[in-house]
Amino acid sequence: MTIKVGDKLPEMTLIKATDHGPDAVDSTSFFAGRKVALFSVPGAFTPTCSAKHLPGYIDKLDELKAKGVDEVACTAVNDAFVLGAWSKSNSADGKVTMLADGNGDFAKAVDLTMDGSKFGLGLRGQRYSMLVEDGVVTQLNVEAPGEFKVSTAEHLLEQL
Repeated sequence: MTIKVGDKLPEMTLIKATDHGPDAVDSTSFFAGRKVALFSVPGAFTPTCSAKHLPGYIDKLDELKAKGVDEVACTAVNDAFVLGAWSKSNSADGKVTMLADGNGDFAKAVDLTMDGSKFGLGLRGQRYSMLVEDGVVTQLNVEAPGEFKVSTAEHLLEQL
């Protein structure tokens, strides 16, 4: 069943892209005791993700933090090396935490997957944003296929 507002995020291991290489991150610990703006992109280096989605969260970082967000994180069904390179190429290091979901386990666990096989992408995570407070989803904005409206940083800011 698709995750919804009021649900606790599943306990998973994600991989954080760091300057020292991949670092395993326990989702329960990562989200515990704080407010995290999490957004998902279908893939690093894809057009909308690179031109609009990630830059929007970088641009609105200070405003999000001023509204009580402790951290902004991005997840994608990509490996940590790809997300690390994408972060560097978009000057997101130190601003947006990249959480790799290389096998799509997190996307499957929250039931927010999409089939990108038609484009050679395979199973990916849908485009969405969520606000997570102490591990519980308090806002969830899932895009309709091909859309880029409700998962933006601006939309999430309006909900804070």
